[in-house]
Amino acid sequence: MPDVRLASRQGRWILLTTVLGSSMALLDSTVVNVALPRIGQDLDASLAALQWTVNAYMVTLAGLILLGGSLGDRYGRRKIFVIGVVWFASASLLCGLAPNSVVLIAARALQGIGGALLTPGSLALIQASFHPDDRSRAVGFWSGFGGIGAAVGPFLGGWLVAGPGWRWVFLLNVPLALLCVPVALRHVPESADTRAHGRFDILGAALGALSLALLTYALIEARGGSPAVPLTGAAGVAAAVAFVFVERHRPDPMLPPDIFASRQFTAVNLVTLCVYAAFGGFFFLTALQLQVVAGYSPLAAGTALLPTTVLMLLFSSRSGALADRTGPRLPLTAGPLLCAAAMLLMLRVGPGADYLTDVLPALLIMGAGMVTLVAPLTATVLASVDATRAGLASGINNAAARAAGLVAVAALPLLTGMGPEAYRSPTAFDAAFDRAMPICAGVLVLGSALAFALVRRPAPGCRRPECRQHGCVTAPPLEAVGRG
Repeated sequence: MPDVRLASRQGRWILLTTVLGSSMALLDSTVVNVALPRIGQDLDASLAALQWTVNAYMVTLAGLILLGGSLGDRYGRRKIFVIGVVWFASASLLCGLAPNSVVLIAARALQGIGGALLTPGSLALIQASFHPDDRSRAVGFWSGFGGIGAAVGPFLGGWLVAGPGWRWVFLLNVPLALLCVPVALRHVPESADTRAHGRFDILGAALGALSLALLTYALIEARGGSPAVPLTGAAGVAAAVAFVFVERHRPDPMLPPDIFASRQFTAVNLVTLCVYAAFGGFFFLTALQLQVVAGYSPLAAGTALLPTTVLMLLFSSRSGALADRTGPRLPLTAGPLLCAAAMLLMLRVGPGADYLTDVLPALLIMGAGMVTLVAPLTATVLASVDATRAGLASGINNAAARAAGLVAVAALPLLTGMGPEAYRSPTAFDAAFDRAMPICAGVLVLGSALAFALVRRPAPGCRRPECRQHGCVTAPPLEAVGRG
């Protein structure tokens, strides 16, 4: 049984290690969008290249995050966490030194592999190291500090882009890793799951990531009318079919199909796909809209996005407690509707938009909607399956959210008619943004309708989330695999 106490010196070092590791991934997920216009200008990149700058990372992270958690359980959580931190920092260094968009995109894909190793590992280290009496407090501190990192991310990213340059958005991860790795090796105890057995589902993970990559390519490149697009799309669908076949027939699948026998689990993941597709498209396009159309500096654009994350950090735990009393159906119905209203309000944001009257009201309503729905969504995912599979259910839900976001980033420019140089033209981008926000709002309304029709109150006594504070806007929080 883990026996490290939170008040001990070792306990504080463990907490520092996990916060540093998770902050690397959280910062990266929130600051890159703010840097996109400057990346495009500096590297003379097309809109498709900017889409890939976001999506190359998301493809490998979403496709491999379940495998990353399993590797830690089998070979040692500290070992895989440290490998993930080193891998992530090395890929970040390559991003920061990238001479062109092709190298940057490749490095971002490598970053996603590192993120898939370290993201599940940070919470798993807390789970495996701290005494049961201190575990919930340790998770609370970890999620709180992580939320602060997510909140600071856009502001820090804007400051770096406007000052030292966009490359420091990535290079910042290197000193964080140089601090994190020695502390982890010296102070964090190694742990593994002695019950872990069977082969790793490498084939399933590869097929899942390949399917996402091919479908994303087809969506991004469809505007050019290349004959390779339909072939790539068909290959993506074939890879997805092969993924389902493999998962149904492997003895130890990465994504066991029988977990979807729970109607509640299936329903809440459908809601997740709708909600996080809209969020992914919204934050990608809004960071560009504020700079390209409204004329904000990178620092002003990054600071402008703070209210959503701050509201989530301050009130997500209270929202979770309220949902425990009312049941998840109401917040999962109302939350997406609030977010949809916020996206329609963003239609007011055009050339010369005033922050207090045009931008802030929409972002406050957006934050209120996210506060309302994210914590109940996580709790419903955990409550919809057996407690022994809660970690797996959380990982699937997290991966689904990231996959939905990357599809949205790939599809929205196609659906709104953005040309390859649209982000260089305020008029063209503003027109496309005005078409995109109603689409995102419509997807949220669909998610709300699904929640109202399909989500029901969980059975009493089911597992509750350990992570009650959350500030990341790209995916719901992960939960550790077990409590042992």
